[in-house]
Amino acid sequence: MKHISITAQIGIGMIGGALLGLAFGPKIAGIQLLGNIFLRLIQMAVVLLIFGAVIEALGSLKSDQLGRLGGKTAMWFLITTLIAAVLGLAIGYAVNPGSGIKLASVSTSATVAKAGTSFSQTVLDFFPTNIFDALAKGNVIQVIIFAILFGIVLNRANTDGKFNQVLSFVKQMNQLTVKLVMLVMKLAPIGIAALMAWVTATSGIKVILPLLKFLTAFGLGSIAFLIVLFSFISWYAKVPLRGLVRGFSRIILVAFTTTSSAISLPIEMEDAENRLGVEKSISQLVLPLGMALNSNGLAMYLSLSCLTLTQLYGMSVSPMSMVKIVLLSVIACLGTVVVPGGGLVALTIVVPTLGLPLQSIAILAGIDWFSGMFRTVLNVVGDTTTAIAVASDEKLLNRDLYKLHVDKMAPKNNCVITSSI
Repeated sequence: MKHISITAQIGIGMIGGALLGLAFGPKIAGIQLLGNIFLRLIQMAVVLLIFGAVIEALGSLKSDQLGRLGGKTAMWFLITTLIAAVLGLAIGYAVNPGSGIKLASVSTSATVAKAGTSFSQTVLDFFPTNIFDALAKGNVIQVIIFAILFGIVLNRANTDGKFNQVLSFVKQMNQLTVKLVMLVMKLAPIGIAALMAWVTATSGIKVILPLLKFLTAFGLGSIAFLIVLFSFISWYAKVPLRGLVRGFSRIILVAFTTTSSAISLPIEMEDAENRLGVEKSISQLVLPLGMALNSNGLAMYLSLSCLTLTQLYGMSVSPMSMVKIVLLSVIACLGTVVVPGGGLVALTIVVPTLGLPLQSIAILAGIDWFSGMFRTVLNVVGDTTTAIAVASDEKLLNRDLYKLHVDKMAPKNNCVITSSI
């Protein structure tokens, strides 16, 4: 198993667990305990993971970067992530991947959002009164709000290097937490197999159909997002659309085949500078920061996943619940850390917050590798288009490269062939 990737192992675990549940039925439902232990082990570290990642990302920036460039970058990250989350929700309603099938709910009292909660109270609940209480309860939104403020304060106070030890401590804690999560993720095949065995033992084979519909919806949403984003950036940065798409071709291919933002980052930075005309100073700031704080693909995945799960469990989704799904999908991306099975880690953040059964994560776990293809493409494209937009604003975008791409796409005429002969 050492020579098989973690995503492949999870896929094998899902298939094996599904077959086990179908073969033995309700007799094997008790195996759910192993899956619940795995989910708890993930949950115990995920809040600390987000907390440290946000502080490190903001605290590591130079003061001038945190100001002008940091503000512009954050604005573009927010806009593209918000669009992705809303689009994921819209595609979910259009395709209805979880409709027509109702799974046995884990808790009959589970709801997506409290019906009586007003908009003002929902917004107020984003802000913590006690950070230790927020950490203890796993209130991710409040933890991220505090981490953003702490990261900004640390950045400003550390201009003379006085608080380098604090920043170094945060970085070291992040490295250890990531190692802890990766250690727990080695148990994912067993945990997911146990949960999937429980799902199929209690619900049967009917759970497979929504997975195919989910991937179809995610694929359609990804294509729609890329069309919207490329068209807008072409207009905003005043670059030819054909040249823009051609400049992204290698980035998209690497992202789609590796399903890893970390592996894609070196190619992303090289092509952003050499094929898309982004000044090096901009690419070195925006792209690494985007890998930690911006995940358009994850935002779409989370909103679509949450809607799919509510459909599967027959839960009603009010307009306020839709707003909460979008906001949580956006906010959860702030602490994204690139680890194997990162989509599953993110789901453990959002699903309990919405009141959905935590065990429902097992339903989507088996197709996480396929979902990861779409997520990674949207993530790296979102980061790179943000770099293009910021470079355009700062007048640090070389538009001549786009003309070269268009010229390369043009068919060679007879004059060129004759002269070469």
